[in-house]
Amino acid sequence: MESIWLDPKPAIPTDPFEPGGHYDTVVAGAGLTGLVTALLLSRAGQRVAVIDSRFVGAGTSGHSTAKLSLLQGTTLQQIHKNFSAEVVHAYVEGNSEGQAWLRQYLDEHSVPHQTRDAFTYAVEAKHMDSLEQEASISHEAGLQVRVLEGPQTGLPFSVAGAITLPDQIQLDPVAVITQLCADLRSRGGRIFEDTRLKDSTNSSPLQITTSRGQLGADHLILATGTPVLDRGGYFAKLEPSRSYAAAYASSPGAEPFPHGMYLSVDSPSRSLRTAIHRGREVLLVGGNSHPVGSGVPREAARDLERWAREHFTLGERTHAWSAQDYRSINSVPFVGKMPRSGGKILVATGYNKWGMTNAVASALRLSATILGGQLPWAEVLGHRVSGPTALAEAGKLNATVAKDLLYGWAHALTTSEKQHGEPEDEARSAKEKPPTPDSGIGGTSAENRGKVVREGLHPVAVSTLDGRTCRVSAICTHLGGILTWNDEEASWDCPLHGSRFTPAGTVIEGPATDDLKPAD
Repeated sequence: MESIWLDPKPAIPTDPFEPGGHYDTVVAGAGLTGLVTALLLSRAGQRVAVIDSRFVGAGTSGHSTAKLSLLQGTTLQQIHKNFSAEVVHAYVEGNSEGQAWLRQYLDEHSVPHQTRDAFTYAVEAKHMDSLEQEASISHEAGLQVRVLEGPQTGLPFSVAGAITLPDQIQLDPVAVITQLCADLRSRGGRIFEDTRLKDSTNSSPLQITTSRGQLGADHLILATGTPVLDRGGYFAKLEPSRSYAAAYASSPGAEPFPHGMYLSVDSPSRSLRTAIHRGREVLLVGGNSHPVGSGVPREAARDLERWAREHFTLGERTHAWSAQDYRSINSVPFVGKMPRSGGKILVATGYNKWGMTNAVASALRLSATILGGQLPWAEVLGHRVSGPTALAEAGKLNATVAKDLLYGWAHALTTSEKQHGEPEDEARSAKEKPPTPDSGIGGTSAENRGKVVREGLHPVAVSTLDGRTCRVSAICTHLGGILTWNDEEASWDCPLHGSRFTPAGTVIEGPATDDLKPAD
């Protein structure tokens, strides 16, 4: 699986790691949030370094469907359930400023992008009330959203209706990141790849531990999807999910692809937009989100493929990939100073799949915090207080985490080295009960499958991929959850807080900072 934006992977110039270096600010995470924040700080004269555990754009930014849109599904009514109209308005204002900043940056640097109308549509009529409510709240927040009848959407299949917002933007996120890196380095910024953040003191200056040595800084910004330092407890306030995307060429003689940016409110949600790749137009189809470490990932990806071909006349599938996102319990991102850090460590997380606008809004907010600027909308968002709905959501989320933790350990300590593979275990969904750690799909061959076995009291994750068998600890290095096998992406995923590891045990993403230990 490879993101269309990373084919080919751009040769982005970076810098050799400099152990012991001191910076005004170190930014962890070379995605859109981290790079825009770093650029804003460097423009103000700061000496900035960006570190990334893998490579520039390896995270969600490089795997996004990249819609720079203020029409965000039913986000505003979700925020309205938890907060006042003032908070809704502040969220829209912050996203509007983020969109405007990036729109201007794209124009100034000739980064390709297209203006498109955005649509949120409903296939079933029962969802029209939700769309009309979103339109009403959007109007109150200053967005010119209109309600449409089904035929007005331009989609080639029947829908009950939609809401729309004109003049939004679709883009190539890696092209944007590439330009940001060049801009940052031209101003003296440093970018260090293959450099994982491990820890930081709260001293002055901060002593930052990475996988390649120490750095010093006055401030540290965590732009890592989910914060990799636990002192703020954000892992307990975020729900990690994985979703899937694929790109399709047109079939000869088929009708042109619709030229809007679409998202359905029906479940499972479907996302649509076009893109230009290697000189030809392709249709990007996304959706089928599920909690990390739960469900049957391969079936989710296959279901998306079936849906795409049932609703469009498509040629070859050119790319298929997935992405990880984090939803905050109250639908508003967490941005600002991390608790118990003396105000020196800042964080941005919980974009709930709307990272293009929220990333830049967060960067504006983070840089203003460090530089002493004032953003009225940020002040409103920063002083919001979660209400009963959000607190109930947090309780529900953490009850699920506790259940997954107990179930995973109970299953791991009662299993044997013989793989189970019962059909009912393999097919059940996350909604029915937590996933079993041995979640291989179909057939009897052990090739390209993973399972958790017990060796004494030690759960061991065993996988065979392309003829190579790996044996590593099945215990997540973050908070001790039992890992499950992701049969679509050949990874070990933690259902507790979304950490993911390669078959050999290397951390891919999530709050974990340590690799899995070899079992041999």
